[in-house]
Amino acid sequence: MKYILVSCLVLLLNCSNKANSKKLSSTLGKEESLIQVLDTIWTTEQTPIRLRDSLMAIHGVDSELVKEQQAIIERNHAINEKKVKDILDHYGWPTKEMAGEQGNWTICNVIQHADNDVRIQYLPMMRQAVKDKKLEPRFLVRAEDRIATERGDLQIYGGQMKYYPETKSFNVWPIYDPVNLDKRRTEIGLDSIAVFLNNRFDFEWNLEEQLKRTKEFELAKQKINSTD
Repeated sequence: MKYILVSCLVLLLNCSNKANSKKLSSTLGKEESLIQVLDTIWTTEQTPIRLRDSLMAIHGVDSELVKEQQAIIERNHAINEKKVKDILDHYGWPTKEMAGEQGNWTICNVIQHADNDVRIQYLPMMRQAVKDKKLEPRFLVRAEDRIATERGDLQIYGGQMKYYPETKSFNVWPIYDPVNLDKRRTEIGLDSIAVFLNNRFDFEWNLEEQLKRTKEFELAKQKINSTD
């Protein structure tokens, strides 16, 4: 039954992707169609992720069902990333009127799931969009933290989690100055880290634990740098 569910989802998403790809090439210049394009991108990007996470909770991160679903995620993302790049390169950062209520969230999610060079490429555009009130700061924060973690640096706002195979569990990627983390988050209009992690990941924030992990991270990085 589970394999039938996955197969049906693959067929549905692939059909949707093909139809939307044709629509994008012919209607990208029409503002009223951009919302529809982004709605389809959201569905094909997020639905398989939610299914993967559900399968992971039931069968574990290393199950074949999870691996199959991850392959679907990666195929869909490659298509969606090209569409988002086309949109940004054509329009610049779209206004809410152009993209719809969820449009910016959709664009940022695809950028978030891309390689770091893509995030870095569009980071100046995102920063300008925040200044122009086109983009909520929380989306910029996610990109900034993801770029830092991909570079192997401490994250600033604490939004990035990582799966640690040695403990077979998820934990927050180490954070710069955890003591003042909530101050930084409050300044840009975010919830406290404890509230965010509980709501988003059902994860309990422990300041003492995170202080220890940050210190260990910094010491390990210093050791690596001293041997280079």
